[in-house]
Amino acid sequence: MKGHVDMQVEMRYGTGTLPIEIPDKNVAGVLEISESVPLSDEDRAVRAAVAQPIASPPLAEIAKGRASACIVISDVTRPVPNKVILPPILETLQQAGIPREKITILIATGIHRPNEGEELEKMVGRSIMDTYTIVNHFSQHPENHDYLGRTRSGTPVYIDKTYLAADLKITTGLIEPHLMAGYSGGRKAICPGIASVETMKVMHGPELMEHPKSAVGILDGNPFHIEATEIALMAGVDFNLNVAIDKHRRITGVFAGDMVESHRVGSEFVEKNAKVTLPEPADAVVVSSAGYPLDTTFYQAIKGLLTAVEIVRQGGSILLVAACSEGIGSKPFTDLIFKTDDLSAFVQGLYNPANFVIDQWQLEELAKVARKADIYFYTDGIPYHQRAKLFVHPLRSVQAGIEELLTRYGEDIRIAVIPEGPYVLAKLEEA
Repeated sequence: MKGHVDMQVEMRYGTGTLPIEIPDKNVAGVLEISESVPLSDEDRAVRAAVAQPIASPPLAEIAKGRASACIVISDVTRPVPNKVILPPILETLQQAGIPREKITILIATGIHRPNEGEELEKMVGRSIMDTYTIVNHFSQHPENHDYLGRTRSGTPVYIDKTYLAADLKITTGLIEPHLMAGYSGGRKAICPGIASVETMKVMHGPELMEHPKSAVGILDGNPFHIEATEIALMAGVDFNLNVAIDKHRRITGVFAGDMVESHRVGSEFVEKNAKVTLPEPADAVVVSSAGYPLDTTFYQAIKGLLTAVEIVRQGGSILLVAACSEGIGSKPFTDLIFKTDDLSAFVQGLYNPANFVIDQWQLEELAKVARKADIYFYTDGIPYHQRAKLFVHPLRSVQAGIEELLTRYGEDIRIAVIPEGPYVLAKLEEA
């Protein structure tokens, strides 16, 4: 790029960063989370939230007289600071009279794989791992779920028996922009967190997924959010605790109490810090999937594309960088993407329930992006010959992708950059 003054941006990639260079004059904006002040004493903040919750009695009061408890935590794909948020909850329960052996921590895997061994230790710490019963949710084991009936719109509700059997039910998690639920956290601990795949066939079916309001940053009128909330209320949630984090994974806010109200307050807080706007659509967007753990697979990394699609122009391009240290994704997702030739035909086929395949919804999300923009992709975690089968233009280097965009669109190209991917709520000003 001789003759240009280049801007260098560090993109989150795996456990580190990946530098890119773009001519200054072509940068439409670098969209990043607002610098929010991390909490000076995280433990104290969590204890305060547990003692003075939102629209709810204190947890200590709720726990009195309860015989057993189940605490739902997010799986490894979410960087939830469990080592900070769990001790105050666990101590409160035991002080209220619930014995340690009657407390179960349930990992809300959704339809993901279980978290065990070293991975689990990194999530909760050795002390909690050695002291408490910790179990994974398995969505594809029907015998592990109880049927609670149907929602008003007809979704069959099957929820993990371990959770339903507990006398006291607690959900935890992280609030961040989410590609279809608007924001994560709250009700998502239950659905998809500990729901059966039979429930998720509807929740991740095309009727909800293709709805224009099943999108990032939208709660009002979002059918996925509405349905998941109803399912969570059917399952019962006695207490909810969610956190917000900054780009360094430090806690910036703790929101505890009533599941619906605490999640609403937390989502409003996150929107203020995460929302960044562009005055007009960009010709191209360079985006990450926020690094580890969100970019461990291509399946997860698609969330970065959903962030960028909000601000790219129709017919533009998105360049995704993601480490994909665990490859493409689950076997069902990998098999599905390899055997799919036409994304439009694939989406049409989803309306036939007989065609249901685990993880199909993420290919459906990829199809949404592909309808609007061409996708360029750099990773060193997936062999080059396989990348070409992912409905992307594979790149040998990220800088080669930048050069290709400059050549394709000309010297006046406007390129937006989102180094933190899905943690950013990218929108157009007029929207």
